[in-house]
Amino acid sequence: MALKGTLKDFGIADIFQLIGHQTKTGVLHLASKEEEVHIAFSNGNIVRADSASRRRRDLLGTMLVNAAVLPQKRLEEALEVQKRTLQRLGDILVEKGFISREQLKETYQLQVSETIYRLFGWKTGTYEFEQGAVEFDPALISPIRSDGILMEGFRRVDEWPAIRKVISSPAMTFTRKGDPLPPEPAERPSAGGDDDLDAAFGGMEEKRHGKGEFATLGRNERKVYALAEAGRSVQQIIDLSRLGEFEACKALLNLVNSNRLEPVAPSGREKKGEVLGLSAISLRERLSSAVTRLGMTAVVVGVVLGLAWLLDAQQVASVGGARTFTDLAGQHLVATSEAARIDTALAVYRLEKGEYPRTLDELERAGLLSQRELRYPFAESYYYRRSGPQEYVLLPPIE
Repeated sequence: MALKGTLKDFGIADIFQLIGHQTKTGVLHLASKEEEVHIAFSNGNIVRADSASRRRRDLLGTMLVNAAVLPQKRLEEALEVQKRTLQRLGDILVEKGFISREQLKETYQLQVSETIYRLFGWKTGTYEFEQGAVEFDPALISPIRSDGILMEGFRRVDEWPAIRKVISSPAMTFTRKGDPLPPEPAERPSAGGDDDLDAAFGGMEEKRHGKGEFATLGRNERKVYALAEAGRSVQQIIDLSRLGEFEACKALLNLVNSNRLEPVAPSGREKKGEVLGLSAISLRERLSSAVTRLGMTAVVVGVVLGLAWLLDAQQVASVGGARTFTDLAGQHLVATSEAARIDTALAVYRLEKGEYPRTLDELERAGLLSQRELRYPFAESYYYRRSGPQEYVLLPPIE
């Protein structure tokens, strides 16, 4: 699959959607002026994310040190071993007993997810998908579904503005207010059914006891509250919690809104720290565009299949072995929906090849539509003419 272009034409979400939908395996190379990132996919799922210019604090070893999981001295010792043996740093740390395999997996998974979500803030850059086998350690990372990335992106876009209004700087600190948090309720044994669904979607039972969008005080809030000591900054809390920037900041906002924490604004040079969160506007535009197209495609396919079944059963007659519609209005309705389906296939072809096909038969050769779909509900194929690499005309046949 040839997939190459600029992010002005197709955003990160569009690309992830296409690769995930077609369950492709390979590496997506992304480059901007400041950074170069390589995302590995296995059957459409993300299994690795490498940055050629990753910030120092986003390096695996630094993340472990900042999270107080690994002493700096141990990291330096492991790095010396890495220079001599060229082994992976994580393997060295586990083999020497400096960290556990579980701690390594948790930190690596966090590093990958944080790298991916920062991509959605990119406004310019280039992309190229290189299809082929990829290597990854299934014991180190659980594959991340591409559609899950889109849904999580929407959640972050919706909630980041409210978070940033209160948690505005990584240098901000907090003071505790009121009584300590009550003990965490004992976990109920799972009995299947709704309880399992609650667990799968992040503890919906806890949310039912809250008031307002950010009133829930769950495990993340308890973890962050214990870390929010006087003088400890937001960035330090993010690092120590190992929840990631978004989840840690959301938990802080919940605690502020429930009057458990009082934010203390940074002063002097600390005010010039980095801005928290993604570029909400660019992410919303790109995710909205991708998910809207995904939804429209599903609607078109559903309408076509539904109408085909209905008209096959009630309005299509057989004359001399050929199928004809007894209701021309029904035929027109199906043709409109089928044309929209062909439009979608043409858009996918352009995304893969960089231009529209010269004939509709190329859609069949690309595995996007069958010959029957290129003519249904007519005996002849739709009229198609490419007026330019990025333009075309599509009309029903004259019968």
